Formats: sequence, structure tokens, C-alpha cells
Amino acid sequence: MRHLSAVILVAILIAMPSCKYFKGRKLFGKKVDTMAVWHARQDSIRVADSIKDAQAALLARENARADSISKAAEESRNKYNIIVGSFLTPAYAVNLSGVYNQKGYDTHIIQMEGSRFHLVSVEAYDNIGQAFTRLKYFQDNIENDAWIYIRK
Repeated sequence: MRHLSAVILVAILIAMPSCKYFKGRKLFGKKVDTMAVWHARQDSIRVADSIKDAQAALLARENARADSISKAAEESRNKYNIIVGSFLTPAYAVNLSGVYNQKGYDTHIIQMEGSRFHLVSVEAYDNIGQAFTRLKYFQDNIENDAWIYIRK
């Protein structure tokens, strides 16, 4: 009896997937068209890729805008620079910049417009009066060959 019930149970389980009722059906009794699922998945991948491309283009545009704004702001400010050295060799400019950085100055190396010279700026000002006052102090106390470079 026990073997008979086991055989009947196995026969039912084998016959069940071959039954017309279960063919073409998936979970919860909904028919699933595999090609439609595949096409839907491909469409969603295309949409996700186009969204990613649009976001990358938007990010690139925003970065370019931010760069141009920062470059314009940098050009408009600090027009008058106190220069303590000018060099044709960039390594010499970097070395002198390091010396003044150790002394506590916020140095910048500026490429001189229309030449190959690299200028070491220790301070920069928007106002020419402040720049000349500070230049006088630099010439008297720190570097007697200091001068002012005016950025255009």
C-alpha cells in the first residue's frame, strides 16, 4: 500500500507538467511570452543607456561651465601680483615657490603672457594701491628685487 501510494504520487508529479493546463503558464497562472519579455528587457536596457548618456553629457556640460566660471573668476581677481622671481626653467620657479611656501606665503607660478618666463608670485591684489604698499614692504624687508606684474 505504501509503495502504491508512492508510485501514484510520482505518476501524478510526472504527468502534471505535461498537462495542457500547466503548459505555457508560469507563476500565478499568467502566460508568459519569452520574446515579449526579452524585447521589454532590451527596451529597458536601451532606455537606461540613453539616460546614462544624457547624464554624462549633462555632467560634462556642467563641469565645463564650472571650469569656465572659475577661470573667469581667477582672471578677474588678483590682477596685481608681487613677483619675487622669474625663470625660463620651470624647475627653478618651483624651487623658489617652495622656499616662499615654507615662509608662509601662498605662492603661485604664473606663465607670463607672450613669453616663456615663469613668474613666482607671493601675493596678489585686486587694488593697485594695496599692491604697491605691499611691494614697498617686500622690497625693504624680504626681497629687494620684487616687482609687480599686472595680469591683463
